[in-house]
Amino acid sequence: MTNFIKPATASMDGIILVDKPAGLTSHDVVDRIRRHFRFDKVGHGGTLDPQATGLLVIMIGRGTKLANLLLSGDKTYDGTLRLGLATDTQDAEGVPLREADYRQITRDQLLHEIQRWHGDVFQTPPMVSATKLNGVPLYKLARKGQTVERKPKLIHIYEFQLLDFDLPRATFHLRCSKGVYVRTLCADIGDALGCGAHLEQLRRRQSGDFNLEQAIPLSNLLQMDRPQLADVLIPLHHIRRPTQPPT
Repeated sequence: MTNFIKPATASMDGIILVDKPAGLTSHDVVDRIRRHFRFDKVGHGGTLDPQATGLLVIMIGRGTKLANLLLSGDKTYDGTLRLGLATDTQDAEGVPLREADYRQITRDQLLHEIQRWHGDVFQTPPMVSATKLNGVPLYKLARKGQTVERKPKLIHIYEFQLLDFDLPRATFHLRCSKGVYVRTLCADIGDALGCGAHLEQLRRRQSGDFNLEQAIPLSNLLQMDRPQLADVLIPLHHIRRPTQPPT
């Protein structure tokens, strides 16, 4: 009797590093990869908002068991803050809540507020977020017009640099712990300056031990077949616990 040997690509376990485009949710990316390659188990290791781009860690097969490990890694972002306009989602996708004059804001004033967000700080999750209350994501309550009390969470900011200042916009570089809502940082800074602000653009550069330079654009990935995907899959035995940078 001849033994049947499954092809090496029949079962894949590990992670894929994807460069997510704007306009898709993290779940959209997972769903497209699942359907294209006909995988049973696919997940992601850290949500990116629809407007955000950059590194999204995709877990395949038994790689989905690494969710807690991958979610615990620190993150690095480049982003753009837009002064003078506050929105209900704290980013460019939201409905404008109020506009205010931003022309009096100086670079030094913005630097001062940015520097206040260093080290251990508490942050209140936004209503439009995946944070859960009694098992229900806050964004589902927000869709119903509900606003509930949220407990501030302890986060850590390792590095928060102002890269460019050209009113009404400022670009920045951020290195932080898990669980940081960058759009909430922008909104809080805008409130402190008295003119309001929102996150206009965001690109994730690093997550744990993985960086954007290793990632494959989603459009390129979806042109591959399973054997080609196997060549870029990071197997389970190559994945280590995320490193923690010095504070």
